[in-house]
Amino acid sequence: MPAIENTKLLSLYETMALVRQTELRLSRLFADGEVPGFIHLSIGQEAVPAGIGAVLRASDTIASTHRGHGHALAKGMPLDRFFLEIMGKEEGVCGGRGGSMHVADLSIGMLGANGIVGAGIPIALGSALAHQTRGTTDIAVVFFGDGAMAEGVLHESLNLAALWKLPLLAVCENNGWAEFSPTSRQVAANLADLSKAYGIPHEELDGNDFEAVWLAADRVVAAIRGGGGPFVLECRTTRIRGHYEGDQQKYREPIAALGPDDAVARARRKLIDSGVSVASLEAIEAAIESRIDSAVEAARMGQAPDYARASRDVYAPVRS
Repeated sequence: MPAIENTKLLSLYETMALVRQTELRLSRLFADGEVPGFIHLSIGQEAVPAGIGAVLRASDTIASTHRGHGHALAKGMPLDRFFLEIMGKEEGVCGGRGGSMHVADLSIGMLGANGIVGAGIPIALGSALAHQTRGTTDIAVVFFGDGAMAEGVLHESLNLAALWKLPLLAVCENNGWAEFSPTSRQVAANLADLSKAYGIPHEELDGNDFEAVWLAADRVVAAIRGGGGPFVLECRTTRIRGHYEGDQQKYREPIAALGPDDAVARARRKLIDSGVSVASLEAIEAAIESRIDSAVEAARMGQAPDYARASRDVYAPVRS
């Protein structure tokens, strides 16, 4: 495996720490009743959005899942407008109407999180077709969980992506759980075989290794930009929290603490072993915490949408 310079690794670590610290704060805000609706955290999976996001252009597009905070932040969503949105305020990126499960920001190519399993896949497929039709070298990326392997839309989308050789990167965050069920109990196939059936290259890797994710993403994205057609990247990772915040996890033994496979801790150890000082990492972490403090305070001061604004673009006017 080729070495990555420390500046790149530090940048990846900063993104991972941003996602981790943001979601830990969201967990506390949700418990305190400051976040409306449901939230689904991706704590433990930070290496995937950081590694993929680091090789994307602003003009590339992504579609996400209900566990998509990390995808949005890694694509460049401003932290202040992110918190305003998740906390349901008018100044949020979707006017406070999207919230955690539907946050979107077209200005950065974030086509949206999605509350329906696998529903981001055809959205990214359509975006990939748009990139191809316009003759750009931009690509579309869809993040989906392993539970989506049982959804018909995955198969339809892989079929069209292969037929039309679309610039689509399909990233499966395989944490072994389809909401409340082990994926092995509800999906008969595996993603490698499914990809092979449609003639799409597939690669499986350790999704908790930020260096491995970045290296694979860098290579695969370059191939897609060069006209190589769709690719499936399967990242084995770990879902630390329940399906949603507040999930009692009666279907499994809750994971009380992050172990040695913790993606953020592994990245931290890697940096220290490569000569980065603990003090510099602590400075990065402190700066992120300060940014989050400011964003949360701004969100608390944000304006709650009234009914007219909240229903804007939701209901069509009655024609007389």
